[in-house]
Amino acid sequence: MSEKHDGSGTGAVPALKPAARDRAWGWAVMLPTWLAASTLFVLMAMTFMDVILRSVANDPIESATELTRLCMAIIVFAALPMVSWNGGHIVVDLMDPLFARRAARVRDLLIDLFCGAILLWPAKRVWDLAERARDFGDVTEYLGFPQFAVGWFIAAFTFITAAVFFARGLTRLFFPSKLQG
Repeated sequence: MSEKHDGSGTGAVPALKPAARDRAWGWAVMLPTWLAASTLFVLMAMTFMDVILRSVANDPIESATELTRLCMAIIVFAALPMVSWNGGHIVVDLMDPLFARRAARVRDLLIDLFCGAILLWPAKRVWDLAERARDFGDVTEYLGFPQFAVGWFIAAFTFITAAVFFARGLTRLFFPSKLQG
């Protein structure tokens, strides 16, 4: 006699239903995009206020350069996994006419896997540098923000981007119709 567990109590954890899984995947995909977009808005508003304060009151935002660097890191690295999945990178396609359709598919598969593999080194290196900054207690000049946090963010999203390239390569191999670019 089999017993069904619905997740209430001490039974087995139920698997996500397809609709719930799609919603969870949608959130996982959209959160970094919203983070990048909202950071871009903050950067735009801060730059506007910095220009106004500099022009009108001759009193610019003292930490504007530091905030701009932090915002740029967040924008670039939060958007990188989505750009990579969608194939939104700049591509030089001078040799595309030389490849037959099947050969182009193999080429693109190898490029995705190579990009995923090659991104592991800078991700690990940035993580190591962030750990060193944490050990030394390095902080930013004006705000006193711990530099290791930014390093961890960059390293984490670089690791995620490497995983995205591996997933893109595997998707290209097994489910080529699922990819846009």
